[in-house]
Amino acid sequence: MTNSIGELEKDARCIFVIGSNPTENHPVIGMKIKKNVLYNGAKLIVADARYTDLASIADVYMPHLPGSDVALLNAMINVIISEGLADQKFIEEHTEGYEEMAKVVSKYTPEYAETITGVPAEDIRKAARLYAQSGPATICYAMGLTQHSTGTDNVKSVCNLAMVTGNIGRPGAGVDPLRGQNNVQGACDMGCLPNVYTGYQAVTNEAARAKFEEAWKVKLPDKNGLTLTETINKAHHGEIKALYVMGENPMMSDPDLHHVEEALKNLDFLVVQDIFLTETAQLADVVLPGACFAEKDGTFSNTERRVQRVRKAVNPPGQARADWEILCDLATRMGYPMSYDSAEEIFAEITSLTPSYAGMSYQRLEGKGLQWPCPTPEHPGTAILHKDGNFTRGKGAFSAIEYKAPFEVPDEEYPLVLTTGRSLFHYHTGTMTRRCQALDEHVPEAKLEVHPELAAKLDIADGERVRLSTRRGSIEIKVQLTERLRPDVVFTTFHFAEAAVNWLTQSELLDPVAKIPEYKVSAARIDKI
Repeated sequence: MTNSIGELEKDARCIFVIGSNPTENHPVIGMKIKKNVLYNGAKLIVADARYTDLASIADVYMPHLPGSDVALLNAMINVIISEGLADQKFIEEHTEGYEEMAKVVSKYTPEYAETITGVPAEDIRKAARLYAQSGPATICYAMGLTQHSTGTDNVKSVCNLAMVTGNIGRPGAGVDPLRGQNNVQGACDMGCLPNVYTGYQAVTNEAARAKFEEAWKVKLPDKNGLTLTETINKAHHGEIKALYVMGENPMMSDPDLHHVEEALKNLDFLVVQDIFLTETAQLADVVLPGACFAEKDGTFSNTERRVQRVRKAVNPPGQARADWEILCDLATRMGYPMSYDSAEEIFAEITSLTPSYAGMSYQRLEGKGLQWPCPTPEHPGTAILHKDGNFTRGKGAFSAIEYKAPFEVPDEEYPLVLTTGRSLFHYHTGTMTRRCQALDEHVPEAKLEVHPELAAKLDIADGERVRLSTRRGSIEIKVQLTERLRPDVVFTTFHFAEAAVNWLTQSELLDPVAKIPEYKVSAARIDKI
């Protein structure tokens, strides 16, 4: 997030939510958005194929077809430029590449975008005017925007919209990606990506690499590694022989699970480190029992870049141990002595090597924690990035983005669009929440949301079990009739192994930059059983 969570409750005068369902997936943030709209009069724009909870209180709701985000965003920018609502002063002083971007969006009139997105042209105009004229405006997005073959283009288009109106670097004005899990931000900050060390220092940067080589007394590779999806593909082809999976459940969360299962079984050696025997752990040669969040010390870095202390409350059960202890022992046994006395000592090393964390310490994190960048011990932390239009790179870069259709579009054999998401009552692959009796009793199984118009056409009833198919295979799932989505779109969650929708999603075409699979758009068919 460029800004802070609290600004969504008081500073933002307009909030544009696209590809996110905060009241179910980020309930605290969703509550703050609702309070701002209901009690402070903030304007709300929602773009989603489903009529979400926030859509019910939105000033403008745009039910765009999954995968048509670039066309919708370009059309909003088209309106803003053509009606003289762009912040020309901000554009001239703080950005570059505007002319090329403006030339591309000139053809994306609301009428043209309507043919792609299905959103009425007048609603696009109304949304654009609200966003540009309401005062400080924030865009919130999540995996509904990123999990596409054009996910990077989608995010760049969001940035275009923010910059063309000068909505960046001020309280209530920014771009706020809502991270999917509680410490995703922290994992990325710590270099759990194949192309960077901690603090997003590039593996290919010679100076950065030399710094880590000196600290760790080893020679480090000068080439980027593989993403998870690429790793699974390499395992499938026999190019990777062993895999160490830690706190991840790809046998539920990865696309095209037939492909994943074949890849994992093709390995010579699979190690899984987790707190439960997950679907992935059941295929492992060795399972290492890790400690859960309440059983270890450390830090979490949340979606607003706030680094917070986590304290051990209870001892781990049985043979379970903190992840860092397991990793240190394993490294030592493999010939690289690795020894730390505590999580705090590890954090001290992090701060010595990571400029954005350099001013932090366990003592300074007492209370509310600190938001990075926090470069010195005297620095208070950074609540707002790119303040007053002062971008990290110098000037903000507009991107000229053309709309590209999803990898799969409906046809005669698979006439529907299948999209996926989460439920308020379950979390990710259900490793923890499916073991919570109350939550599992409340939502015990997956449901396929189907519009009544489509159900009537297919002669299927509410609660009926149907066969849902894509080009990857089929699952059986119970139908839930609802008017909250378009008749040509069906939706389900991915928490349930009994009807794991990721057997059906595709892993063939990835976003060319971020290497993210297209979870959110699959051509699908429903058959009566």
